[in-house]
Amino acid sequence: MKSFKKILVALDHTDIDKELIKAASFISTLAKSEEVRFINVIKNTNIPEHIKKEFPNLMEDALKDRNKEIALKVDQHFENDSCKTIIEITSGQPTKCILKYSAGKNTDLIIMGRKNEKKGGGVLIHRVARRAGCSLLIIPRGYNKKVNKILVPIDYSDHSLDSVNQLIELSEDKIPKVKLVPQHVYQVPSGYHYAGKSFNDFGKIMEENSIKEYEAFKTKFKETDLDIEPIFTLDREEDVISTIYKTAKKIRANAIVIGAKGVTSTSALFLGSSAEKLIQLDSEIPLFVMRARGKQKGIIEYLLKL
Repeated sequence: MKSFKKILVALDHTDIDKELIKAASFISTLAKSEEVRFINVIKNTNIPEHIKKEFPNLMEDALKDRNKEIALKVDQHFENDSCKTIIEITSGQPTKCILKYSAGKNTDLIIMGRKNEKKGGGVLIHRVARRAGCSLLIIPRGYNKKVNKILVPIDYSDHSLDSVNQLIELSEDKIPKVKLVPQHVYQVPSGYHYAGKSFNDFGKIMEENSIKEYEAFKTKFKETDLDIEPIFTLDREEDVISTIYKTAKKIRANAIVIGAKGVTSTSALFLGSSAEKLIQLDSEIPLFVMRARGKQKGIIEYLLKL
């Protein structure tokens, strides 16, 4: 698979780093990646001038020590010996540093951690997700490498088709026993009663239509022997994202994979409303936001100017 030749892993020097490194090892093995770059950003600190004069090598020494610590973690937990690893320790504003490195190094995938703490910790993830010109994998605390069922929300668009096909490529050689579950969430239109139908009756009509659309949609899938079993879910509460997440929990999915909108120079900051809202959830399930390949060129110049 050529989608994820270069991976960037954002570490924050906490206990979740171990899980991110293991995830990077797993994904890079599946994708036959060429390079995994681990970046750790030390936030700029306002150091008084007299302290700088007394300790002129303070930041330089801090960066060196951090490099040694991160290198030790990578050596302990990254098991893909066929992939080149690079460690980048820098100082600055985390969002800008991560985006600039991802753009400048032609990154195909960014891996970040979610600590499941409702204290604004998801702000960095959301900022990176909205601006990154590549795919994003969000790993929650407690990551387990076991993958046997993946939920893929679909809306029959090109970007959801690209997600399914990338997932087929990624999975079939290395984890052939995985089940892909494409999920289409449908809704009953607000004026259904004017048709003389009950809510449930019109729901059945919408489901039948969704199934027909899927039959046409699946003809565009790459040929595969993977187990693909679609589900069609009625959104009764006008909350598509909650419906997706509840389904993922119900079927015990190991991950949710969703396609982001294609990135162009005029739509660089748009993920699509579903991807945006899923990212904002304090989810316990890994979330993979896939960018359509070859559609991120318009954002690279923007990122390099940050």
